[in-house]
Amino acid sequence: MGMRVREFAKTVDHTLLKPNIREQDVVDLCEEAASYHFAAVCVPPCYVRRCARELRGVDVKVATVVSFPFGADTTAVKAAAVRDAIAGGASELDVVMNLTRFLSGDFNYVADELSSLNQEIGVVAMNNGLTDVVTKVIIETAYLSDKMKQLATRIVASSGADFVKTSTGFAPAGATVEDVALLREEAPEGLAVKASGGVRTLQEAMDLLNAGASRLGMSSSVSVMKEAEGGGLQE
Repeated sequence: MGMRVREFAKTVDHTLLKPNIREQDVVDLCEEAASYHFAAVCVPPCYVRRCARELRGVDVKVATVVSFPFGADTTAVKAAAVRDAIAGGASELDVVMNLTRFLSGDFNYVADELSSLNQEIGVVAMNNGLTDVVTKVIIETAYLSDKMKQLATRIVASSGADFVKTSTGFAPAGATVEDVALLREEAPEGLAVKASGGVRTLQEAMDLLNAGASRLGMSSSVSVMKEAEGGGLQE
């Protein structure tokens, strides 16, 4: 895949979700994202409003996580989190699928929850004057067989979400080329793939994009961009 530096930057969600971060780290994240023109910053819900202020007028979206990292909150709690995030200025939501219910075989529960959340997102977005709020559903591929990954992708697609996302970064493994290719093959045309977890080099990032991802979640975004600007990609 031939890609220029600026084009590559717009595939990146500059991510900071570790438990030991401080508010100044989030401010720094926003400054870095603005400098490199990343697609979005992805931050804990408590920092959505701060990021929205920091990035006002900048071509970087605010993303946050819902029911992170295990997805085990009730649907009502997830819906409340969605409403609060959008009201605070988030325009992209990375929602963790209820993994324990999925692994228990309660596929209807998972499908109904994701569908209802996407409906809620649409209504709340409209009420807040937003034309589009992007939904990414994290299925946590490290815990799933290939058949389960395919089923999860079909459920995500039927829910109306915009992305199926590989990982939280908190599981034993993150994104792999094989998983991204599998999700891309299973996903219908309208469902994009986000790869996240353990992406630390430009080569890893490009391999995932070539496998079918169109968005990358990275905490090593700045070092990867320096690789790209240092000759890894065309200006």
